[in-house]
Amino acid sequence: MEKIKILEQDIINAVCLHVASKKQIKPEEVMVELMWDEEYGFSAEVEANGRQQIFVEINLIEAIRYWLQHYMNRDPFAARLELVLDDEEGIIAYASYGS
Repeated sequence: MEKIKILEQDIINAVCLHVASKKQIKPEEVMVELMWDEEYGFSAEVEANGRQQIFVEINLIEAIRYWLQHYMNRDPFAARLELVLDDEEGIIAYASYGS
């Protein structure tokens, strides 16, 4: 089984690219702050075009799948994605391919 580690900055980049694609703006115009909460889990504050929104875990997964497909040239739906809170590296993700 192949396992790809996706670093916190790559997750932020994925959200920026995904939002920029949807809103037809530049990725640099998107601000993202990843968060983790015991009660709510993983989320992100996203600001674009002067508007703020909250991304929940499924939105983060969607953005990572977009990034895998368009920037890593990987099948986004063949990957099992897992978000992880790491003491040293912050919020990271793993994309697992294969059985």
